[in-house]
Amino acid sequence: MTRNLFLCLTLLFLGFQNFSFAQGIRGKVSSQDGEPLPFASVYIRNLEDGVPTNENGLYEFRLKPGFYDVIVQFLGYKSQLETVEVKDAWVELNFSLEQQVYNLSEVEVRAGAEDPALTIMRKAISKAKYHRMQLQTYSTTVYLKGTGQLTDAPFFMKKTLEEEGLKLNEAYTSESVSRITFTLPDKVEEKVISIRTNGDNQGTSPAPYIQTSFYQDQINEIVSPLSRYAFQYYQFKYEGSFFDQEVMVSKIKVTPRSRGERVFEGYIYIIEDLWAIHSLDLKTSLLGFQISAKQQYAPVATNVWMPLTHSYTFGGKIFGFAGEFKYLASTREYEVTLNPDLAAVPEIIDEKVQDVPQDIPKFDKSISALEQLASEEPKTRKEYRKLLNEYEKESLQEQQVAEKQDVVSERNYSVDSLAKKRGLAYWDSIRPVPLTVKEIEGYKRDDSLATVETAKMSEVDSVAKKARKGFKPLEVLTGGSYSFGKGVSMGFKENLTKISFNTVEGWKVGMGFFYRKYSEVKLADSVNRTRKSFNIEPELRYGFSSDRFYGKVDFRWSHTQPTSGQTWGIEGGRYIYQFNSEEPIQEQVNAAYSLLVRRNNMKLFEQDFARVYWSHRVNYGLTYRVNFTWAERKELVNNSDYSFYNKPEREYTPNRPENVEAADLAFQNNQIAKLQTSVEWRPGLTYTIRNGRKSPNFERSPLITFMYQKAFRELTTSVNASKFDLLEVGLKHDIRFGASGKLDFNVTAGGFLNNDHVYFQDFKHFGGNRTIFSNFGPASNYRFMDYYKYSTNSNYISGIAHYQFRKFLLTQLPMLRYSGVRENIFVNYLKTENSPHYTEIGYSLDNLFRIFRLELGVAFENGKYLRSGPLFGIATFINVNFED
Repeated sequence: MTRNLFLCLTLLFLGFQNFSFAQGIRGKVSSQDGEPLPFASVYIRNLEDGVPTNENGLYEFRLKPGFYDVIVQFLGYKSQLETVEVKDAWVELNFSLEQQVYNLSEVEVRAGAEDPALTIMRKAISKAKYHRMQLQTYSTTVYLKGTGQLTDAPFFMKKTLEEEGLKLNEAYTSESVSRITFTLPDKVEEKVISIRTNGDNQGTSPAPYIQTSFYQDQINEIVSPLSRYAFQYYQFKYEGSFFDQEVMVSKIKVTPRSRGERVFEGYIYIIEDLWAIHSLDLKTSLLGFQISAKQQYAPVATNVWMPLTHSYTFGGKIFGFAGEFKYLASTREYEVTLNPDLAAVPEIIDEKVQDVPQDIPKFDKSISALEQLASEEPKTRKEYRKLLNEYEKESLQEQQVAEKQDVVSERNYSVDSLAKKRGLAYWDSIRPVPLTVKEIEGYKRDDSLATVETAKMSEVDSVAKKARKGFKPLEVLTGGSYSFGKGVSMGFKENLTKISFNTVEGWKVGMGFFYRKYSEVKLADSVNRTRKSFNIEPELRYGFSSDRFYGKVDFRWSHTQPTSGQTWGIEGGRYIYQFNSEEPIQEQVNAAYSLLVRRNNMKLFEQDFARVYWSHRVNYGLTYRVNFTWAERKELVNNSDYSFYNKPEREYTPNRPENVEAADLAFQNNQIAKLQTSVEWRPGLTYTIRNGRKSPNFERSPLITFMYQKAFRELTTSVNASKFDLLEVGLKHDIRFGASGKLDFNVTAGGFLNNDHVYFQDFKHFGGNRTIFSNFGPASNYRFMDYYKYSTNSNYISGIAHYQFRKFLLTQLPMLRYSGVRENIFVNYLKTENSPHYTEIGYSLDNLFRIFRLELGVAFENGKYLRSGPLFGIATFINVNFED
């Protein structure tokens, strides 16, 4: 209590200190033609601090009385230095900047010679990792202002938007002030000091650009001009040099080798000899949205330049809606601690154009990288890059050994309790960038709207809103949950999707319920929790043509800890299932095909069963599962011939699937007592910590699976009982090749060690598809294969591969690449002992209108044409989950 009171008093005292600063410098930065220069950097050299101008070129900097050296920078203009004395009032200080004159004589440029930009960029790239790691830790205060406006909308939506208070071409602004601390190798702590917002534009947040260094290989999946792969993606051209703040700066034009998404275009300015970024002005596009980024750097310590001003613009159009979001970030009040391991800075030699001394030391793996870094002797850029890579690897290994975990990054985010309660006077005192007239009008508009909305809700209304939700009949279909306190809840699952049609049951309805008892306990770190839950989930279904009720119930217990967990339960009843337990045919899709075109792809069987199961997630990299099932399975037949499609040439197929291996005996009524075990392993899995919670980076690690099934005939009571052993191994992964492409693949191989009695329910089934709808996952199922034709009780190998190009055929056209369209190819293959060689190859256009995918493919049996066609689906970058 005392501590909190002290904190509040301290904050009040600091607030009064801010309010007492009623003096400083303010004014306007413009060109010699009188044009305002937006987002110019106004830097106080003797404070190593600065602020940007706003869109109208206006700035304001509160200062204590004293003398200050003020430097103003703007890309493409000469920096200007003024010394000013601040007394007890505001000093009006305007700047008129001259356009920068670039000197080409500093570097020899002659016909046939290599462009000087190449050696400049090679040296800058070799030192990129040095600049990323030269600070052991740093802290900075970040002011972020985002202003967004909707510039266009479909005509039929404009009135609705206005009724909801959203008008075209009006500014919606948000502001925040945070203190960010970075610590090597990749730990970021952000504390939000204050927030002020009148709109929600978080969907285009520039955080990935502000918190990510351009010295890294990629910024939000876009290749940096200082990436080690930069020369594969960019051409560089020297455009002159100039002096600024006693350093020589080279202007380098950055041109993509192929224009489009995920590459930058524009200019980067490099400090000679230091080979660090001075400033940059780049643009790119992502998913069809145009992005521009500008950064201006300033010295914050000896030979250390850090970003001072960031400005970003996001714009684009989708489904008739067009908008633009502008962000301005001011990073100031740097506190830096240099990395002592990188105190020695050698001269970098570009071996492609410079002579290399014979006695120059080379990287030696037998000596620690830290030892070799202590030498200031010149090094070639390649050797220096090898040395820094080894140093980074050694440092990371030391940290992981010390902390006993494979953590590659850590993010901690917190919000001050007073962040949303700051008044206008506070914001006026700390805001480094004056608001524009449009932004002020936007704040006034939304503050008045908020007052009206608050008045509408009385205290009685707010209490009623928090009251327990009552039963609504429609929720029987749409799903609903009702709490009874102490962690107990009951409700309905989403039952609307359980209404459908199939030829076995005819029209069919279903109903799912749940009962849940849940509890959680905070651990000592006050962040992570242990969770326990007990669930009862009954499910019923009835077929009107078969006149059969089915029901099952699942009792499930689970205990989850921060990185591990266990689940166990028992399930049983009489129910109806697809032969393929992974259910490749969605119920509503099958119903639509049956009713509209008389195609009954779904094949079903009935079983009375009991199943006990247990799964244990040891950690995110290792999970094993065990379950035992006893069941009596029965064959079902079609009971309905109903369809809207009544042409005589097409009839429903029998409920017994066609298969190249299965004889009639495989479909007999039978019993099974089966044990199944499986292991899921992700080798080399790394983790990210966010606010104390450890999260796995699954995309960096392959998924390896092992599965074994054994059917015990001696535990059954029927002569028709299963007896077999099945072993399977699988590998699934996706690999990104920079910005140039992404490979998804899924390979499975296995076989029946013995197949004395294998019924069709126990065959190995593969994910087929006989609809016009493509699968959701790029490497999940086959595109054109019959659902059960190649199901097997023998050995098999299955491979599905999907590659996405940045540039392939149609995307050779820059306009298509800018639109976000991607081209893919897929190659799928299946072979069993008794099946022909089944192959699919195809091509697809992805991210059409940023949502859809169109695939064209062809299937072959033993190299002979089988079938082909178009498929329609959802863009591969969209994850869809149909689980409850």
